[in-house]
Amino acid sequence: MVTLSAFGEKLSSGSGILSLMDDLGNALARGDTIMMGGGNPGTIPLIQERMAQRLQGLTEDATALRRLLGVYDPPKGNREFCQVLADLLRREYGWDVHEENICLTNGSQSAFFLLFNLLAGTTSDGHKRKILLPMAPEYIGYADLGLVEDFFVSVRPRIEMIDEHFFKYRVDFDKIVITDEIGAICVSRPTNPTGNVLTDEEVIKLARLAREHGIPFIIDSAYGLPFPAMVYTDATPIWQEGVVLCMSLSKFGLPAVRTGIIIADRKLVHLVAGANAVVNLATSSFGAMLTADIVRSGEIIQLSREVIRPFYKDKMEQTLAWIHERLAGLQYKIHVPEGAMFLWLWLPGLPISARELYQRLKARGVIVVSGDYFFPGLPVGWQHTKECLRLTYSQDASDIERGIALIAEELHALSA
Repeated sequence: MVTLSAFGEKLSSGSGILSLMDDLGNALARGDTIMMGGGNPGTIPLIQERMAQRLQGLTEDATALRRLLGVYDPPKGNREFCQVLADLLRREYGWDVHEENICLTNGSQSAFFLLFNLLAGTTSDGHKRKILLPMAPEYIGYADLGLVEDFFVSVRPRIEMIDEHFFKYRVDFDKIVITDEIGAICVSRPTNPTGNVLTDEEVIKLARLAREHGIPFIIDSAYGLPFPAMVYTDATPIWQEGVVLCMSLSKFGLPAVRTGIIIADRKLVHLVAGANAVVNLATSSFGAMLTADIVRSGEIIQLSREVIRPFYKDKMEQTLAWIHERLAGLQYKIHVPEGAMFLWLWLPGLPISARELYQRLKARGVIVVSGDYFFPGLPVGWQHTKECLRLTYSQDASDIERGIALIAEELHALSA
């Protein structure tokens, strides 16, 4: 019998992200399940065509192909990509960003595992440090990244009612308390799972709080700006002293290439690169080499604004229409969809828990995600956490329409 370490027990125990990815993999393998739970991006023909052209160019260039397949990149990631990305960000936004401010990782999940555990956990003098999530709900994938227990502190948001069927979470700054045990502040923008986009004012205020307390402020922009730009409201990409901006190529349409991007001060980049060397030896070259040309030219921003953003915005608006049609007569509210590829459905007075509803829907061939997974570090007891579902609208429209119909049937049956 194998005796596991505390680390082994933590990684092998049940987690929301494990359940989500297991459902995603099984559903896609079977092909008979409506996948409205995962974050797998939709298929955008123009993006795939552009990447196919670039891949063909790499395979036809013997020198490039050797670099792609047969040469390790440094632990900080592909130098050419880091250089052209820094050039783009200086040119587009005027940021004082250079190659030394950029580090690549094998996907965003790896980036956050390294960042969180570099900045929080048990210090060498025995003190505990935590990651502050200033507004829950937050990304399901954060919850199990800490190598120690009690790793997060979350703050319950203010709920602003917009109209009968829409609401919005707001950062409740009056409830944010930053003590010596806080090692960093982290937000996703747009927020996964709700599609909330923190306002420029909220972001600047959080950055100022972090700077005043001498801790990093991490912005997870996997769905946001400058690419893939899945933002449907006014927002400005922000990077300044003390801000750690994390991006990804996944939602640009390249989830399988596993390329995470960290933009931070040089000292933190050096630390992440060192951790990369220990954990991964080197980062994958594939995503960096595949996209270097469109980063150099700025086409990655153009494609994000003109192709990716309207693709998902149109899908979001159509899914909303189906929800309003099918859920008519029920008590439901939706978080204002300002970005990403999710709708956050709140069902006040739901007679069963969201997790039980998830199981019922799964039995009918529809995969969603129970909302209670998205509140790490928040004290238990808030009924709201058991009344929410995250729905993904990135997949085929006919599947989404059928999925909404099945969700509505289950909800109408529960309310009968």
